[in-house]
Amino acid sequence: MELDEAVRTFLSTKPDSGDPRAPLTVRRAAIQAGVDSLFAMFGLPVAPAHREQDVEIAVPGGPIRLRIYRPSDASGRPVHVFLHGGGFWLGSIDEAVNDATCRTRCTEAGCVVVAVDYRLSPEHPFPTPLEDCYAGLLWAVEHAAEIGGDPANVSIGGVSAGSTLAAAVALLCRDRPGPALRLQLLEVPPLDLTLDGMRASGVGDDFGITIDEMALCRDLYLPSPEDARRPLASPLHAATVAGLPPAQIMTAQFDPLRHDGERYADRLRAAGVPVSYHCYPGAVHGAPLLTGTWPTARTWQDDLLQGLREAHFPSHR
Repeated sequence: MELDEAVRTFLSTKPDSGDPRAPLTVRRAAIQAGVDSLFAMFGLPVAPAHREQDVEIAVPGGPIRLRIYRPSDASGRPVHVFLHGGGFWLGSIDEAVNDATCRTRCTEAGCVVVAVDYRLSPEHPFPTPLEDCYAGLLWAVEHAAEIGGDPANVSIGGVSAGSTLAAAVALLCRDRPGPALRLQLLEVPPLDLTLDGMRASGVGDDFGITIDEMALCRDLYLPSPEDARRPLASPLHAATVAGLPPAQIMTAQFDPLRHDGERYADRLRAAGVPVSYHCYPGAVHGAPLLTGTWPTARTWQDDLLQGLREAHFPSHR
């Protein structure tokens, strides 16, 4: 299948990961500016939510920042915790695409959205970003009444590396145990940081994410190569996935990480976990960003929102 014009244009415009000799702070700033520029070109602007505020929470070695989006001043709304992507060393809740993502989920799915600005590697390697995300979830549940939320109606979602973290948070919630989750929403998830599935995908390096780039992200995130087989780093390596919350997994046809999502969906189903899995034709790893120029990206977003509504409002099924 050939790529649509909008996707080809996106790939030809997408910035690379910067000069590897430059300081990380310089590279992060340049890449964030590039991502914001991409969203301005290809994304659909979203109006602010009814109410938005930042809070700081204390974590070991913290604090970290959360951004709360409220659809109204009503109480008892579902709570959705959002984890941004960026390969574990990039990204923030300030990126335009993440702001738009959270605003859309808040307004269109009727959720209080809590975005976690977890600390980044390599300054804060695994498991610190994961523990930050778990702490953000715990704060959202414990303070649900203050932000108009229902502590018994909570989901978690992430994009790319954020979905790795979301899947790992779901494992923590099961094993510690932590809060019950209505849904784990995983978009283009890297779930095996050994990268074995990526190497076996046959997709190639021409579609916006390469094995070398993912290996760089992995090596910045993990203290040692052996950590790639730890379940909280690579959820596909969990001994069992039984007892995990329902999952909605969304992958792209031309994404070498596609098989991670597919394999995880198969494992969850085999363990009796309800799963919605879809692979979007013609899509690449970053294609969900293209809501302003590519109809399939809007379909992706509509499917995602419907999944959130069904998880949080069973009458929508």
